[in-house]
Amino acid sequence: MKIRVLGCSGAIAKDLRTTSFLLDDDLLVDAGTGVGDLTLEEMQSVDHVLLTHSHLDHVAALPLMVDAVAARRRNPLRVYALQATIDALKIHVFNDIIWPDFSTIPTSTAPFIRFYPLMTGQTILLAEKQVEVLPAVHSVPAVGYAVRGGSGGSWVFTGDTAHNPALWVRLNRMEVAMLVIETAFSNREARLAERSQHLCPQSLAAELDCIEAGRTYPIYLTHIKPAEKEIIMQEIQQMKRSGLLDSSSSNPIAWLQAGQVFEL
Repeated sequence: MKIRVLGCSGAIAKDLRTTSFLLDDDLLVDAGTGVGDLTLEEMQSVDHVLLTHSHLDHVAALPLMVDAVAARRRNPLRVYALQATIDALKIHVFNDIIWPDFSTIPTSTAPFIRFYPLMTGQTILLAEKQVEVLPAVHSVPAVGYAVRGGSGGSWVFTGDTAHNPALWVRLNRMEVAMLVIETAFSNREARLAERSQHLCPQSLAAELDCIEAGRTYPIYLTHIKPAEKEIIMQEIQQMKRSGLLDSSSSNPIAWLQAGQVFEL
């Protein structure tokens, strides 16, 4: 399975794109502004979209992508998410006010887009990939995903989340090939991170301490706020040097970057 990082920033600025990952050529995980860097042909190849939650930085490009390639597609784009996320999209985006309701256009029986509700803990098969819906703790209903494309371990994306004990219970029973975990704020913004249910380096360290001894896999940090990037990087390095990020000795921690491609 090939994972292409289209966007991994917590906000936009020059050369920064919000969350989106392309798995192989046909499965999109979140639809942030990074989708805009795909060609029309690449967009057309996407048949399935997994959404972690309804926040704009994770869904902003979805209506625009559908509009760009709808006339080229023979089948509806399939969008999978929690029912609460689907409801939010229908009420606030695909409502014929902000954007046309592509779930009924051109007809309700042959629309440009179809929504499929998911539940936490559910496992489905999409495009020859096994997808497990993982728990997340956020300011709106949210999930993460574990995706396995073959006989190896899973690519795991936490989505936006705060302290999440249920996630680690599941991951400690799973073969993980790679973990992508958010770290949106710096430690100086720890109260804001807690209030908005995101992680900062201090709370990240507490989460990574939940990894069982002996379990080793690469960890990539994502969703960093652009204005906070330098100080977050400094804080992470300081915590590594001081031993507060103990997991780094067995689980290498790196920064995710748009344009990276991983093969699992």
